[in-house]
Amino acid sequence: MWLSEFEIVLHDRVIACGALRIENGRIAEIRDEPVEQADISGGGRLLLPGFIDMHGDMVEREVEPRIGVHVPMRIGIAELDKKLASCGITTAYAALSFIGASVTSGVLRSEDHTTTIIDTMTAMKSYLLVDHRIHARFEVTFTPAVPMLQKLMDAGRLHLISLMDHTPGQGQYRDVELYIARIAKERGMSVAAASEVVGKRMAGREGQGDVLNALQDLSARARARGIVLASHDDDTLEKVELVHGLGAMISEFPVTLEAAREARRLGMHTAMGAPNALRGESYSGNLSAREAYEAGLLDMLASDYHPASILPAILGLAELRDGGLVAAAALTSANPAAALGLTDRGAIEPGLLADLVVADRQPVPRVRATFRAGRMIYGDGTLAPARNAQQSQVERATAGLELL
Repeated sequence: MWLSEFEIVLHDRVIACGALRIENGRIAEIRDEPVEQADISGGGRLLLPGFIDMHGDMVEREVEPRIGVHVPMRIGIAELDKKLASCGITTAYAALSFIGASVTSGVLRSEDHTTTIIDTMTAMKSYLLVDHRIHARFEVTFTPAVPMLQKLMDAGRLHLISLMDHTPGQGQYRDVELYIARIAKERGMSVAAASEVVGKRMAGREGQGDVLNALQDLSARARARGIVLASHDDDTLEKVELVHGLGAMISEFPVTLEAAREARRLGMHTAMGAPNALRGESYSGNLSAREAYEAGLLDMLASDYHPASILPAILGLAELRDGGLVAAAALTSANPAAALGLTDRGAIEPGLLADLVVADRQPVPRVRATFRAGRMIYGDGTLAPARNAQQSQVERATAGLELL
């Protein structure tokens, strides 16, 4: 199958108007000019590598859209799968929490609930559009979860583990007053009541058992099974050095520029959220993804909680520094592929899987079609067969004028 008349983003350059051939689910050939008798014409649209999303929090909300309201798990997972495909995501790491029985921002997070989601996603894998993998978010103070994590690792059901500590006063919530105000707003309580809740959480961090020994055991087991380790919300040089010593190779959402710089010095990859990059700021008052990118300290963008942010975030970052679209696109393709050990994807290159995203820049950044292993898993009806290419270009230009 030939795709022609696309602006193709390669790992080292951009082809202004080229063509690409897919054969047996892989990229077979790339040309610097259009071809005749193509199967699909892009009409000048962007052709990007499929997005590899190493951290997406959405599945918990899909299966419990309101507090205490559960939809059938298979329905929720299938709906999320469809949404991810429509946002250009071809490989998705579902970030699932092991933090004890609690409700956070209206989402049930417990060991049993999380394990059930993992079992269901694993059973549905061959049915789903996107290549789904499991990212276990381990709250390090909840050591009772270690045996379950070990069991899941032994069963080959985990692909990435991040070490988290959400105790207020450090990491993501180092600004305690800001965190108290957020809790009060989310839960509809007074600041005094929220302050009491946060105080109990901070006090409860003590006496959690030998956390370091549990982490060392868990990390050794992960490394033995080839499971990538990440650290979450690194805020100090000391924390970065500690997690690197445990074997973490990814620093997720570093809180400060200094922590991001130290992670890079130690050879770790850095990852931040696409919503942060799109908005230009962290919702919790921490490091801006734009600032990290301009400083040359950002390696990966993740959907975090909003997958539709990925495409516009890439296009926005492309304007900020040298490397343009090539460097920005690598944040969601080549770089996460390298960090996560995915050698069969991550770039538009002969021999690799034909995981591709067709997108428009204007009038609004928008994914028009998504291919996974050469099969279209999402299309909005605007990607024209080659014989209608000229008509399609006219229609797109007219639509753009109408929206301006």
